[in-house]
Amino acid sequence: MSNPKHTLFWMTLFLGVVVVVGVLIHKPLMTAFMANWVFNLLIVGVLIVGIALTYRQVFVLFPELRWIAQFRTGHAGLSVVQEPRLLKPLARQLGEDAKRDRFTLSTLSLRTVLDGIHSRMDEQREITRYFISLLVFLGLLGTFWGLLGTINAVGQVITGLDMSQEDFGKVFAELQDGLLKPLEGMGTAFSSSLLGLGGSLILGFLDIQAGHAQNRFYDGLEEWLTGVTNLVDRVDDEKELS
Repeated sequence: MSNPKHTLFWMTLFLGVVVVVGVLIHKPLMTAFMANWVFNLLIVGVLIVGIALTYRQVFVLFPELRWIAQFRTGHAGLSVVQEPRLLKPLARQLGEDAKRDRFTLSTLSLRTVLDGIHSRMDEQREITRYFISLLVFLGLLGTFWGLLGTINAVGQVITGLDMSQEDFGKVFAELQDGLLKPLEGMGTAFSSSLLGLGGSLILGFLDIQAGHAQNRFYDGLEEWLTGVTNLVDRVDDEKELS
């Protein structure tokens, strides 16, 4: 089975590149962030939690790989004591055979075990996908929130203009001063969109890498269990013929 350390390397390398780019353009990013720092801080917090969850999806594979490695050795000193979490359907299916470091599985039992493990991995990925959608939603919510403030501010500016004045320079100065608040609303809208969509792209890439690690783990597990199942089926056929 493949080692998830390669996936962790690419995930960490990608985050390192993102951090370097962020440092290089930190001034405009800080300006955009401070346009609505409370809402943008919420987006950054969701992004950090999502990143932690994607890393957890990869780290959870290491105990399962150790469990399989110990189980396949067949040495008495390496018998598995603690039941795995992701491979719990397999451990339950083996029952007492796990204590003897060997097992047999039928085709139906194999499919039941693989379906249970696959559903557990899907449950983990659904949480990360929800956070990706949540980042997009928060970005759009901040956009509409800022646009709503912009529309209200523009309406107040228009209604506050006194066109009866003969000094159009003064009217233009009032218009110029009044447009500052709508521009602040536009800053809120675009900064939230920038952070929300950018965060969803970052988390989406990490989720893809974590999904690749889980798929490689599942494929290796399926290949191993399928080989064992074929061996058991051949033994049963030989017994029936004899």
